[in-house]
Amino acid sequence: MAVAYGLFFTHSEAVYILGATACIAYVFDKIRVAYPEIARQVQGLANLFLRAEEKLSESSMIPYVIAVLLTIISFPKPISLIAISTLALADPMASIVGIKFGRHPLAPNRTLEGSLAFFAASLLCAFFVLFRVADVAWPAALGISLMVSLAVTVFETLPVKLDDNLTIPLFVGFTGWILCAVFGVTLK
Repeated sequence: MAVAYGLFFTHSEAVYILGATACIAYVFDKIRVAYPEIARQVQGLANLFLRAEEKLSESSMIPYVIAVLLTIISFPKPISLIAISTLALADPMASIVGIKFGRHPLAPNRTLEGSLAFFAASLLCAFFVLFRVADVAWPAALGISLMVSLAVTVFETLPVKLDDNLTIPLFVGFTGWILCAVFGVTLK
């Protein structure tokens, strides 16, 4: 999503496309949950997109699409790119590293190793976008990236009962936007 938005779509085009996608995904997901007889007919297709725990409840795709849409609507393009790429890269990286190498628990379903992977991936996402895409001077890009990454890593370990597909990009967006304003970084 971040690459497509960054390279191919204007703000308006991204809002229209994601708005339509969110509506369609929401309607299909509600039909799938409300009408199990229909869901059984498309079970093969559902198996491609849904985890086992999502087969009887709302899929995580809904908060994901809504969060990406809200992020694009609410924040300047570089901040949206940081938020979306953090969700796309840092969150799965934390899961993979935490499951495979996690030995030091921090919180329920969170390990030090997974959190460090999350921090590193979010730092790289933020720095790349700020320095290379938004053309922010490297000291400011690094400072903002470090603070955003630290803040979202701490936030990600909190026992928030909302889907992290929704909370991570919005938290990154607000944090990044505020820090850019504090550092006097103007984004277009």
